[in-house]
Amino acid sequence: MAKLKKKMTTAQKVAKRKAKRERQKKYMTAFVNGKQVRIKRPTLIEGLPIDEFIEQNGDPILFHENEMWESIDERPKISEDMAQHDS
Repeated sequence: MAKLKKKMTTAQKVAKRKAKRERQKKYMTAFVNGKQVRIKRPTLIEGLPIDEFIEQNGDPILFHENEMWESIDERPKISEDMAQHDS
């Protein structure tokens, strides 16, 4: 005799959808060694990865304290930009 499949209640369906949405926000799928796995999404600040956000919005003191020497040289100096616009 075949077993009957029980149907989910409306509350169970809503809870299942909510859990799925939260899981999709927290994790993403990627292939590792030919297998599909779930990994945590990278943390974003204003839509940018943390490192990129710090490089764009950090000041030279922050870079110096965190030993990010390469970022200090890449950024244009604000005083030079202001002098070029005033001319």
